[in-house]
Amino acid sequence: MDRKHLVPLLILCAFLIAFPWVVTPFKAVSHYLDIMVFAGIFSMVTLGLSMLMGYAGQISLAQAAFFGIGAYTSGILTSRFGWSPLAAMPFGILLSGGVAWLVGIPALRLKGHYLAMATLGFGVIVHIILSEEVDWTGGPSGMVDIPGLQIGSWKLTSDMGWYYLIWGVVVLLMIFCFNILGSRMGRALRAIHEEERAAEAMGVPTARYKVQVFILGAAFAALAGSFYTHYVTFLNPASFNLMWSIRFVLMVMMGGMQSLWGAIIGTVLMTFVGNEWLHHFAELEIVVYGAILLIVALFLPSGLISLPGLLKRSSGPASPKGSGHE
Repeated sequence: MDRKHLVPLLILCAFLIAFPWVVTPFKAVSHYLDIMVFAGIFSMVTLGLSMLMGYAGQISLAQAAFFGIGAYTSGILTSRFGWSPLAAMPFGILLSGGVAWLVGIPALRLKGHYLAMATLGFGVIVHIILSEEVDWTGGPSGMVDIPGLQIGSWKLTSDMGWYYLIWGVVVLLMIFCFNILGSRMGRALRAIHEEERAAEAMGVPTARYKVQVFILGAAFAALAGSFYTHYVTFLNPASFNLMWSIRFVLMVMMGGMQSLWGAIIGTVLMTFVGNEWLHHFAELEIVVYGAILLIVALFLPSGLISLPGLLKRSSGPASPKGSGHE
């Protein structure tokens, strides 16, 4: 990991450590801790999506499907077969990664909106399976009796415990991603994003790297789904539909696609906005999300992470207009 990321990571860790102690004493904002747990879970998904879309330039509308595969695998194994959550979670990650490999090999030969449509179709198929396989998933009624997370004899029950666990995993995933981006694979992903044909001409195995980063994004989403399962202890297919894939894309775009920091910022912001305000719009919520996506694409294409640079340039000294003579 580059040293330039060390200081921001330390600042992030200091903020995360202090946050619960700042909000929990005040009843009006004490629920922010619960929102931050969800923001951390969603950040695992968007970190993988940022690697896929922002750095490799591959569009995916299937992250909610991989999120659901991890969630339901963990939920079924623990509630129906008595597995411990710690044993079920890796199995969900492996299953999601295997499915991503099978889907990614043919799908990633496509480009642009064709790739988006292929991943969208896969996401729709997974959502239909989760809704129709009533015997296994509970169907539209959902799945209940899912155990909480337990490590040995210690059961994780408090929001504060969940908060520190989830964000600790997020920080580790960020370090992992920074190490990848600083490696040969990271340079290859950037080359694929800039010009895939040129990268191939330079000897970069583009197909292999695209499939690998697709699997990485699916594994991150499955891990997030497993944590989500044991945090809420209830599953419903509505939490893994196309709308959630669009939300994940919007989170990455809002923060900045070519920045892991942007993915975190966008995810936290959109999670708070969605929980605090957007739910009031009910059936018009998708229209509001579409409007936000349009505004960001038009006026802030590089996301919120680029805002300080834009403000700095706009507030810089104006260039001289002439020699000073009228």
